[in-house]
Amino acid sequence: MTNYVAEIREKIGHDLLVLVGANVIIYNDHHEYLLQQRANGNWGLMGGIMEVGEYLEDTAIREVHEESGLVIKSLTQLHTFSGNAFRYKLDNQDEIYVVTTLFLAKQVTGKMCYRDNDETLNLKYFTYQALPDTLEDEYRQYIQYFEDDVLHRN
Repeated sequence: MTNYVAEIREKIGHDLLVLVGANVIIYNDHHEYLLQQRANGNWGLMGGIMEVGEYLEDTAIREVHEESGLVIKSLTQLHTFSGNAFRYKLDNQDEIYVVTTLFLAKQVTGKMCYRDNDETLNLKYFTYQALPDTLEDEYRQYIQYFEDDVLHRN
């Protein structure tokens, strides 16, 4: 998390903190999702918390680059998620409420490189039918939204 979040945490301890974030769907021509295996071993979409003064689109672009080495040239905003389902108690007992905007990467360049990254254990493409069992529920919900409301919109 950013220095700002750490500074606020020092003041409020484990109490509830509202955060704004971005996650990115990278969906290829083979109908596969690029997922990140995180340090805890679970899988998810790439993304993270917005830094003070940053545009939300820049958050999405920065996080994907930091976590994968890929460069996003174009994004489409899909949906913003909020509500009680996005309130979490972390393993360290910090409480967070995250308002997350989901983006679709339209143009991605570069080569995947995550070896020097302590956030990413692996990057791999998965079809919807073969999503990993350890895909975290939050990201499963974002992918389900994409499947239902973007790909198969009537």
